[in-house]
Amino acid sequence: MKTPLLALALLAAAAAGASAASVSRSYSYFSIGGKTLEEVEQQLMAHGPHVASTGERHAGATRMEFTTRLSYAEGDGRCRIADAAVSVKAEVILPRWRMRSRADRDSRVIWDTLARDIKRHEESHVSIAKNHARELETALKRLPRRRDCQALAADAKATTDRILARHDAAQDRFDRIETINFESRIMRLLRYRLEQIEAGRIPG
Repeated sequence: MKTPLLALALLAAAAAGASAASVSRSYSYFSIGGKTLEEVEQQLMAHGPHVASTGERHAGATRMEFTTRLSYAEGDGRCRIADAAVSVKAEVILPRWRMRSRADRDSRVIWDTLARDIKRHEESHVSIAKNHARELETALKRLPRRRDCQALAADAKATTDRILARHDAAQDRFDRIETINFESRIMRLLRYRLEQIEAGRIPG
């Protein structure tokens, strides 16, 4: 469930347009068949989104694009950042099991637990991106003045590259931790879901 390499659009705006770091997200789904959990797993690996950074298909994915808009102001022989706004456009790709209604109760419970965990995982990728977008926006606004805007633009690019590299590392670290903890996490979630079903709080 790795996040693909990010595309960065660095736009220099002529006028200031203040806005906090923000995320817009959309959801898309891919359908899978199969009557057993083993077949569902095969379907996920055959039809899940292809992630360029791993060269593999995954049960879910999040594709993100960072956009940074900068405006500059000159005065007294110096150039400063008049405004900086960073936004993230995220597309969350999730599976949808067509045969769920025909499956037995145990398979439905396991699938529902797994599907919820896939969505939580991908939403966490979006949260990591949003945190780094805020960090980037703050860092850009705090850049010191330079003698000319060209030098300041170079500073902005270096700052952007550094923070986005840190973002990519954080996403990779999150995936590694999630992979290590996958089995114990799913078993814990299954136990909790079964308890909720037995208590009548959610349907089986």
